[in-house]
Amino acid sequence: MTEVRFYQLQRQTLEQVLPVLLTRTLERGWKAVVETTGPERLSALDDALWTFSDDSFLPHAPVSEADAADPVVLVDGPANPGEAPVRFLVDGAPLPEAVEGYHLLVVVFDGNDEEALALAREQWRQVKAGGHEATYWQQDSDGRWNKKA
Repeated sequence: MTEVRFYQLQRQTLEQVLPVLLTRTLERGWKAVVETTGPERLSALDDALWTFSDDSFLPHAPVSEADAADPVVLVDGPANPGEAPVRFLVDGAPLPEAVEGYHLLVVVFDGNDEEALALAREQWRQVKAGGHEATYWQQDSDGRWNKKA
């Protein structure tokens, strides 16, 4: 059964949080695919992952340059070129048709955006209706993630 985690951004941006979540994913030995909603946003996330830290490197590639060995691939559609077991959905990307094809789905949404919040609630309902385990995480004032549901 696929585990689905919902991360509500409130105090930090996606560009601040995504590299940390991806680093933790890679530390577990998992590959990941990050789905966003268009080529411009994909390019912006690619740039953000290259520049998020001066003292570390997060190996990744946009789908146009990726091969099966890349541990993180950025996509703007349903592709999963490296057959990654973990899929991040950002910027309102839709749930994949085959949720069961993943070990873990991570939905990251802006809790300060009413449309993003409404979409996340709808995705939560879809996940639960599909019989999958869903958890909801929110950051505290120190930036730590706390499981709320």
